[in-house]
Amino acid sequence: MKPLSDRASAFTDSVIRRMTRISNQYDSINLSQGFPDGNPPKEITDRLKEVAREGPHQYSLTFGAKNFRDALAAKQGKAIGRPIDPEKEICVTCGSTEAMMAAMMTVCNPGDRVAVFSPFYENYGADAILSGAQPVYIPLIPPDFHFEKEAVEAAFAQGIKALILCNPSNPCGKVFSREELSYLADLAKRYDVYVITDEVYEHIVFAPYEHVYLSSLPGMFERTITCNSLSKTYSMTGWRLGYLIGPAPVVEAAKKVHDFLTVGAAAPLQEAAVTGLRFGPEYYRWLQQEYTERRDFLCDGLERIGLTCNRPQGTYFVLIDIREFLALPQFAGWTDLAFCEWMIAHVGVAAVPGSSFFKEPVNHLIRIHFAKEKAVLTEALCRLEKLKELTA
Repeated sequence: MKPLSDRASAFTDSVIRRMTRISNQYDSINLSQGFPDGNPPKEITDRLKEVAREGPHQYSLTFGAKNFRDALAAKQGKAIGRPIDPEKEICVTCGSTEAMMAAMMTVCNPGDRVAVFSPFYENYGADAILSGAQPVYIPLIPPDFHFEKEAVEAAFAQGIKALILCNPSNPCGKVFSREELSYLADLAKRYDVYVITDEVYEHIVFAPYEHVYLSSLPGMFERTITCNSLSKTYSMTGWRLGYLIGPAPVVEAAKKVHDFLTVGAAAPLQEAAVTGLRFGPEYYRWLQQEYTERRDFLCDGLERIGLTCNRPQGTYFVLIDIREFLALPQFAGWTDLAFCEWMIAHVGVAAVPGSSFFKEPVNHLIRIHFAKEKAVLTEALCRLEKLKELTA
């Protein structure tokens, strides 16, 4: 048989999703793959019941049902302080994963360079390979994960076609400040670079930090492709409703890519989700308060146990430092991946090895999430106490 494509051999399966599969084999609490354990808001699921009886059950327009795009344009237009044309500046996709892939394939030709901040969500590397682009990595410096301006401009000076910006950032919980975004915007305009943003955690930001939409900055809507989804905001990761928003010429091209990737997102789910897009500001205040409480509950618990972790500015992810355990004789020579697999079987908590997010040789961090009820987080903390017994 002839060999398969080079693309298919250039990256592994998703380590995040692999951790979920291993977790399912054990009586383990899955804090690896970032999905909430609750249902979408009742108003949305009640509407879904009606849609199940009434429809629609056939294809909507490939780039999104009109009422869904209208509601989305109203919500996001208000957020960025600019009207959004639901006919020309929005394309509804099968999750933000497809939105990012469509954006990359629309912007990039094979061989184009694309800048990515490291650490990064693992899909971005695969997206670059699948679209034929060459990633250029820019390190974020812990513990606050800031960037050095010299390193950023050096990446732009290499002739990049686009910058991928995850804000708030998975996995490190970094929320880019207005000053930082303004600096990136100035570079994008000076070097004529597109910015592809991933903003799925836009409403999970903790005081005193705030989410600033890059496309809201002067002159940036014209060169920003915003990728987003309803997954995290409305606890519906399984619905796979995403979208991209951007200038009409880019979106018109992205619609063609999207059409032949997936045809369209699920029509009945779009119909039901319109209810959520029309929620008032009180819902988003509640969401922020809920996740602030869970973040503090988990981070306080980890610190009480004696585990070293970061306290994220946004998202629902926490990084735990496992250096003290990897230094023990029984783990000599282990990778963070091996340690995570051991944790699932022997501690009963699933995490993601940090090395899957970093271009740099980082082997001492693991990522867990707190999109769980407090009872589940309490049990997870009890199980994680077993780690400290190793160093007692």
